Amino acid sequence: MTRTRIKICGLTREQDVDVAVSAGVDAVGFVLYAPSPRAVTAKRAAALAQRLPAFVTPVLLFVNAGAEEISHACTQVPGAWLQFHGDETPEACQQIANALGRRWMRAARIPLETLAGQPPFDLLKYALDYQNADALLLDAHVEGYGGGGKTFNWSQLPQNVNAHLVLSGGLNAANVTEGLSALRGRGLSLAVDVSSGVESAKGIKDADKIHAFVNAVRLADAG
Repeated sequence: MTRTRIKICGLTREQDVDVAVSAGVDAVGFVLYAPSPRAVTAKRAAALAQRLPAFVTPVLLFVNAGAEEISHACTQVPGAWLQFHGDETPEACQQIANALGRRWMRAARIPLETLAGQPPFDLLKYALDYQNADALLLDAHVEGYGGGGKTFNWSQLPQNVNAHLVLSGGLNAANVTEGLSALRGRGLSLAVDVSSGVESAKGIKDADKIHAFVNAVRLADAG
């Protein structure tokens, strides 16, 4: 079975970064979006990212940020991936990522439910539109931007998505196995991203919950 890559997002404290690393995660995310309760400055993200050992990747999350802001953050956090979580167009994402020489992922904000008369979210078209992204992060569409700790209907997603997928939105140790089972094989690869599901409060991670989440993913891989 393929080893599922794990990202923990919304880190704000040194001890939480250290726990995530000790638990064996592959990436940690820093939210550079001021309205978020998990927001950090680029300078703070840089200080936290310095704690990361080789082969644990920092990810910088932006929401409709300008090129200058993104460039400034990237100079402070070498090697970080970019995560676009707002209304950024494919062209804008690609232009910024190319200019900075960074890998990037695009969040697909999937409605919690499809209303009568509305077409379901077209992930195949979205993957085509953002075909130059290194991954698509599948999150639930909530008011505002960023994770709302909600899960969307995993069964509504199509098969054979031509993208590396990152499952997000309301994951925790209790449901990540089900999420992996529902989506495995639907994209080129499948990773997971958790934030609120490993917290004791917004922006404050819980060490036991982090280890439980990682253990649940590893058990699912072994299963």
